[in-house]
Amino acid sequence: MADEELEAIRRQRMSELQAKQGEASNNQQQGEEAKQRETDMRNTILAQVLDQSARARLNNLALVKPDKANAVENYLIQMARFGKLGGKISESGLIEILEKVCQQTEKKMTVTFNRRRVMDSDDEDDD
Repeated sequence: MADEELEAIRRQRMSELQAKQGEASNNQQQGEEAKQRETDMRNTILAQVLDQSARARLNNLALVKPDKANAVENYLIQMARFGKLGGKISESGLIEILEKVCQQTEKKMTVTFNRRRVMDSDDEDDD
């Protein structure tokens, strides 16, 4: 009798684990589909907003600096949603937008030297 109960508990536990695994893979699949839909939506908006040469430049930028390309894409999509773009943007227009975004996100670095005056060798030579 104990073996039968143990086998029933094992079957029940196995079915629970399979159900959890099915839900996890289902959630993962839904997440991937959502990402794919978002990517498709971004690409269609950018295709409507940019001409071919500007799109090629943006793709080249994405290969070198994906974070800046993403910032420019977000900026263009936001402008398109608010209706601030009057037609397709050419390559020269994209360069201007790139300059604006680069100026806004530019990090300024300063270097400071902290020199310590401990046991300076020049002081010993005064003798």
